[in-house]
Amino acid sequence: MKVRFGYRDLEFPSGELSPLRESNDALGDARGLWRRLDDDGYLLVRGLIEREAVLAAREVVLNHMREQQVLLPDAPVLEGVMPQGGRNVRMMGGSGIAHHPAVLDVLESPALFALFERLFGEPALTFPFKWLRAVGNEEYTGAHFDYVYMGRGSSNLFTVWIPFGDLTIRQGTLAICRGSHKLDSFARIRDTYGRMDVDRDGISGWFERDPMQIVERFGGQWQGGDYYAGDVITFGMHTMHASTTNLTNRFRLSCDVRFQPAADPVDERWKRGGSGHYGEERRDMESARAEWGV
Repeated sequence: MKVRFGYRDLEFPSGELSPLRESNDALGDARGLWRRLDDDGYLLVRGLIEREAVLAAREVVLNHMREQQVLLPDAPVLEGVMPQGGRNVRMMGGSGIAHHPAVLDVLESPALFALFERLFGEPALTFPFKWLRAVGNEEYTGAHFDYVYMGRGSSNLFTVWIPFGDLTIRQGTLAICRGSHKLDSFARIRDTYGRMDVDRDGISGWFERDPMQIVERFGGQWQGGDYYAGDVITFGMHTMHASTTNLTNRFRLSCDVRFQPAADPVDERWKRGGSGHYGEERRDMESARAEWGV
């Protein structure tokens, strides 16, 4: 299958972009889950959240988008079709559609809390801020670490990426650079870019707009694939990730949420009442990388 990753057209599956490994077999074993996180830098769990709850939340979000007039008027709402030259709608935040009860049933599912309480061996909390997104045609996310956006709190902070519906890789799904969290070849990136803060240091967040440059220069293996309603994938703050490009005319609906031990400090930007990112100056990443020697 032909997919696009950043600027490049690739075959999937292939040596350049291979399938993700599932971790359902390790769910009952906390040590096994940590070993898998150490091996891969992520956990993909199929069907963790009740499928019908995810589909109900998807319908709520799409009806909201219809009210905001960002869907093709003549197409079925549940298809989430983007009109030609269409515009996006901001849905992330600590209130609004991201906090609709049906959406929170997914984003704060008991199954998610149970997973992280098993991992941490103690109570977990999740940020009130929810990164709910509708990604349109030809859009994608460049390669980056999440640490640069939310690195001021717990050292045990994890991102959870949740697809709202059944998504093919051609709709622009999450991809992980396996090994980026621990390979020696990524050490310089982790010690420079991986210690930055987009607000404090005034840098742009993406490390690389062409994700394949990452593995060509530093190694690792890009992995991705299709996702289904109920699936989740979680990873730490220094796992490099990106998305494939949405080659369809349908919005890709997904949400990022964060989980950490409840007793740990929380990044103040994402607490309830936090203002999120601030500051407008963003240093060009190319000049920053030249300075860091990466």
